[in-house]
Amino acid sequence: MLREPPEHVEVTAYIDGTVVEEIPHEGVIVEAEAALIQGIFGLAGEVHAELVLVADSADATLRATDLDAGHAGKIVIGGGRITLEAMRHAVELGVAGVVVGGFAYQDVKELLGYDVGVAVTGTEPLDTTLVVTEGFGDISMARATYELLAEHAGSRASINGATQIRAGVIRPEVVIPHGKPVAEAGEVQSLGLEVGAPVRCIRAPYFGRIGKVSDLPVELQVMSSETKVRVLEVAFEGGDSAIIPRANVEVIEG
Repeated sequence: MLREPPEHVEVTAYIDGTVVEEIPHEGVIVEAEAALIQGIFGLAGEVHAELVLVADSADATLRATDLDAGHAGKIVIGGGRITLEAMRHAVELGVAGVVVGGFAYQDVKELLGYDVGVAVTGTEPLDTTLVVTEGFGDISMARATYELLAEHAGSRASINGATQIRAGVIRPEVVIPHGKPVAEAGEVQSLGLEVGAPVRCIRAPYFGRIGKVSDLPVELQVMSSETKVRVLEVAFEGGDSAIIPRANVEVIEG
């Protein structure tokens, strides 16, 4: 067998920060204080650009008319759902990335030209990275998420649409380096799965919805699939509530 000498490969750091450690012959570790937002679904890979706020509210639909040539090379912050026409227009304009609350599932195939499994994404041949923070459909962005993004409009951020919902879960994300120092931000709250904890549903029929745990029954309950599982009661932001398997939610930390 013949093997040519290895080629030296340079990889751009994912975030802006300070090099705190060098790994010989491999790379370095970069450290930074940052704001982190994890989404529920995304398309395409890493992008680094300036954040630009387009939507005037967390539930505003992002339409093609909201985008212009001035958004080229920027990461656009929407509110609720982005239309298929707007996403296509973003690609045509050269928008670096789009962060919105929702996107229609059927539009994924229309956008790419082929079906994509939601279990693993991130390598799609798409010039504009998409990060969906809440779920599929006409869903408003969580108010806290929208306000955090709006607060950092004008800052440089890194986003990645890579998603994996199998073992070794990977969430699409928005990283904004040089956010508030830890001393100013205060201690991060991590309630765990308990009454009052904010949660996001990660499976149908409540996929993407956000609420708070209102009850944690001890007894196993029989679901429509006839399986017995541990459940919890979630009070949604809209005022309604539902009994959901505990495995179908994730705790929101922040």
